[in-house]
Amino acid sequence: MTILALVFLGIAGVAPAALSPKKIPAWLAPVAALVALAVAAIAGAETTKVSGFALGATAVLTLVAAALGGLPLAPAAFRIARRDATQPTQQPATGGPLKGGRIIGILERAAIAGAVLAGWPEGMAIVLAVKGLARYPELREPHASEQFIIGTFTSVLWAIAAGAIGRGMLS
Repeated sequence: MTILALVFLGIAGVAPAALSPKKIPAWLAPVAALVALAVAAIAGAETTKVSGFALGATAVLTLVAAALGGLPLAPAAFRIARRDATQPTQQPATGGPLKGGRIIGILERAAIAGAVLAGWPEGMAIVLAVKGLARYPELREPHASEQFIIGTFTSVLWAIAAGAIGRGMLS
């Protein structure tokens, strides 16, 4: 079961990049990542404590799944919040009030998953406090606070889920 969990953690990490071409529906990448993470969670719950190579692979694949697997989730959440999937989604990195959101999201998810893996919940508070303080001046722009809250909650929930799967396999 350990190998199955690791394979699906890897799939959760690479699914968004593999399913990003324009010909594929926008909903497919987040759904594939969510399904892969769910299968990894089920398989990970049935594993024993990992050691050796599996220990390192679990840590790396957990961070990859958290950081990269969450990429399509914030835009999907923005589409749901707008309740009109036909509108083009403003990507935080290229449009909308908050610039650099894609890179910040990757770093945020990696840091939060790392804090969960390390069993250091205070690390999550530090990451969110730094992000909030850094974004504070931009949050007065129209729709910026909504984009900030939706994107942050989506990223944090994904990173905690991925980190919890890895943490469960490590302990």
